[in-house]
Amino acid sequence: MARKANTDGVDAANPGRLKQIALTYKMTRKADPKVALVVGGVGIVVLGVLLAIGFAIGHPVYLGILGFVLAFLAMAIVFGRRAEKAAFGQMEGQPGAAAAVLQNIGRGWTVTPAVAMNRNQDVVHRAVGRAGIVLVGEGNPNGLKTLLAAEKKRMARIVVDVPVTDIVVGNDEDKGQVPLKKVRTKMLKLPRVLAGPQVTAANDRLRAMGDLMSNMPLPKGPMPKGMRMPRGGKMR
Repeated sequence: MARKANTDGVDAANPGRLKQIALTYKMTRKADPKVALVVGGVGIVVLGVLLAIGFAIGHPVYLGILGFVLAFLAMAIVFGRRAEKAAFGQMEGQPGAAAAVLQNIGRGWTVTPAVAMNRNQDVVHRAVGRAGIVLVGEGNPNGLKTLLAAEKKRMARIVVDVPVTDIVVGNDEDKGQVPLKKVRTKMLKLPRVLAGPQVTAANDRLRAMGDLMSNMPLPKGPMPKGMRMPRGGKMR
């Protein structure tokens, strides 16, 4: 019975993975129509090179098997990179794209989306980890300057001796902006300066301070039509 349950679990998992791969391929193909040709070409070239070497040294079978494995690996790597590029291309410029990246940054980070926002929908997200506090802003750089400064001032009342790094998402790297696809890499390269207990303490204090959603006075019942942001500019 235990063996059958394990087999059923494997069988149930495989269709899920295949379906996910198929969906990823469809999404990638929409943004990158040549993805199949490129990935297939990479596999053929790698396999062909290994086979040629195998015939040259008199071991076509061994090199053919190795070539098949390496070709599959190369195809997976190329497909993964092009799928990632296509995903970022579709997210770029969309509200909440930076939050989606932060949510998938990996273990060791506590992410709170939309800790600050203004009437123009410039928004700041917060991540806390061993590197300290990272504020990630997306929207108009001019509006984000005010939001980031206000959020730093607000946090300074609660959290001290914790480094704060701010990142403005954008494609103008000459002005210090960080492209969406590089946000995760940028954060993972930040030096780790806090110990685990310090990270926990910082998170607890920031959580007690509240965030945009918990502090926003929402009316009970259905949302009124035509509801506008407060005139103060910043949603609190």
